Amino acid sequence: MQGRRLDAPVLPVSPALSELLPGGGLRPGSAYSLPMSSALLLALMAEASQTGSWCGVVGMPQLGAEAAEAMGVDLSRLVLIPEPGPRWLAVTATIADVLTVVAVRPTGRAPDGEIARLAGRLRERGAVLLVQGPWPQAEAILEVDDPQWSGLGRGHGYLAERAVTITSSSRRWPVPHRGRVLLPAAGGGVAPATQAPAPLERAELTPLARTG
Repeated sequence: MQGRRLDAPVLPVSPALSELLPGGGLRPGSAYSLPMSSALLLALMAEASQTGSWCGVVGMPQLGAEAAEAMGVDLSRLVLIPEPGPRWLAVTATIADVLTVVAVRPTGRAPDGEIARLAGRLRERGAVLLVQGPWPQAEAILEVDDPQWSGLGRGHGYLAERAVTITSSSRRWPVPHRGRVLLPAAGGGVAPATQAPAPLERAELTPLARTG
């Protein structure tokens, strides 16, 4: 099977994320494996939606329109399917026929044959699949770690932004790429982390971390 060229046109992403993706954006016809991070998922969708691409989210009932808008997603081009039921893969394949970027959280293991058929449909339609969890033949596998919140003083204030390290592994690269970004940044969305925020004291971080 012929692979797509690294310099083929891609869907745009924020400059803070472009260096972490082969080709500098989301490659049509490809799938990406993501961690259970709604912020990263929405950040990857934001630029594409703002430049005219329709996006869909399947099987994420906790993901709301307010959070999507805060991360820069154009709500007029966002379709939410929170409860697809056991046929989540069929629902995903169907909307991949009409939407450019489709995100899904699998609720079970999919047969290899159905995954292969979905991959063929993505290539035919030029759609992008963002999967929260492992996925075969992913264009890139992204991981988020080392979170560090800032904005809180000693017993007062509000969490303003979170710096994280994103690691991207791809068969197109000999070694993984890593970058430090603000996710979310103080004004919403994603931005490069120019410097690491001061760590919070454990007693201040723990109660708030449970809600975010």
